[in-house]
Amino acid sequence: MDGQHQEQKIHCLLNNHFSFSSFRKGQLDIIKSVLSGKDTLAVMPTGQGKSLCYQLPALSLGGIVIVISPLIALMEDQVRSLEARGIPAACLHSGQSLSLKKNIFDRLKSSDNFLLYLSPERVQKEGFAAWIKTQKISLFAIDEAHCISQWGSDFREDYHRLSLFRELRPEVPILALTATATPQVLNDITRQLQLKNPDRHIYGFYRPNLYYQVELCENDFQKSDYLRQALRENPEGRVLIYCGTRKQSEDLSEFLREEFPSIGFYHAGMSAELRTQVQKSYEASEIRILCATNAFGMGVDHPDVRLVVHYQMPANIESFYQEAGRAGRDAKHSTCLLLYSKKDKGLQSFFIRESKSPELIKKSRWRALDAITQFAEGGECRHSGILTYFRDAQRIRECGHCDICAPTSDRKISRPLQTFEPPMVKIKKLKKRPVEEDLPLTKEEELRYEVLKIWRKKYADDNDIPAFLVFSNKSLRDLARRNPLNLTELKACYGFGEQKTETFGDLIVSELKSLEPREAIRI
Repeated sequence: MDGQHQEQKIHCLLNNHFSFSSFRKGQLDIIKSVLSGKDTLAVMPTGQGKSLCYQLPALSLGGIVIVISPLIALMEDQVRSLEARGIPAACLHSGQSLSLKKNIFDRLKSSDNFLLYLSPERVQKEGFAAWIKTQKISLFAIDEAHCISQWGSDFREDYHRLSLFRELRPEVPILALTATATPQVLNDITRQLQLKNPDRHIYGFYRPNLYYQVELCENDFQKSDYLRQALRENPEGRVLIYCGTRKQSEDLSEFLREEFPSIGFYHAGMSAELRTQVQKSYEASEIRILCATNAFGMGVDHPDVRLVVHYQMPANIESFYQEAGRAGRDAKHSTCLLLYSKKDKGLQSFFIRESKSPELIKKSRWRALDAITQFAEGGECRHSGILTYFRDAQRIRECGHCDICAPTSDRKISRPLQTFEPPMVKIKKLKKRPVEEDLPLTKEEELRYEVLKIWRKKYADDNDIPAFLVFSNKSLRDLARRNPLNLTELKACYGFGEQKTETFGDLIVSELKSLEPREAIRI
């Protein structure tokens, strides 16, 4: 079939079976790659239609498309949706009766095409390997593929066995899908699954309806003020508040309940029954505001989340993006607020130190923590930095809807007027005094700041990295204020350890020296 006829057939399937008139960005290219029989690696943020990239090919290819998904609830939701459209589908998991499983296998035998959803654990069951060798399999689709990589933020041991597909059926193409993955994680997915020169498609990280805002807070008093202000400015729609610990999710829920009664909390330490109850209450809007750890989110797809707040800085940019991206699935304006204080880095550092992971993985997590810290401390446009960080096919210079590009936007959460001390936070209160980083720059320092900002942007563009990974705005201001003219002085600046000094030291010192009168240069 030539390209034109194939595309016509794909559009007919889209319209007839899914009632869509057009594809979202990236979907058609991914589907074409799958139908050509190539291994394919696709990165599309949650809510952008990853599932269509294997559901539609299942109708065209025939045979069985096996889909790996980590959540039973998500598998069952997709199966119900497919069956409502008249598309043969089922999922197999341990909670089903023998008669139901027998019925599924009977339907498999009598169907020309079939979508079979399995958990990664199911692949390891006795007899699976012998069964899969005898079936007409047209595609293996692996959702949440980043879980296979120890370099990622959500590694799962059971995903490691998925290389079994290549060993058992080397002729069957594999589609690996994920919502967020760095180039290092994508390379690891390719290696672990033994993908053969896969087509790579990275789309959709730009969310123009989201307003990114980061506030540097001295302590939890200021955080709670910003949080309450954000809730007051978002009286409609759902709200997600991500917390760093289970206790914090419970404490915040209790603290906010008097002013915001439709609030609840969710974390992995709760019983399965209670978690299910909370999730159903949130879906039914009986709970409008949910304080949760990162245990809440995978497979959750509510269109009207108007506000996502990170009360503590997450461990990495991937987690921040994925969790913040649960806002505004209906394409309406929504705000993503990150509240950052110095002790947030300490909490994430504790988690890394306590981890039983190999040292190489820990080093990767330290680098990821440095990256999210520098993102929080500022750079160029927030959206631009995200797109570059994930190597999205689309790049922008300025978005016009983040706190860097549009600091006076009416979408920005207002600065609270006064500090309220939450009772559950025990912090020794210190007298407020101006610190050096809060003071305005002099005219001379402002000149250095602007020159360094231009230099940083050019360096970032030339090396295709986000500006915040060069150094953050906080470092930029300290450089402008201290004006280091040799490497020893540079090491005293904020954010400049051995590695930063070695990488950027000579370049920065040279740039600053070019601004100094010859007789003023220090040796």
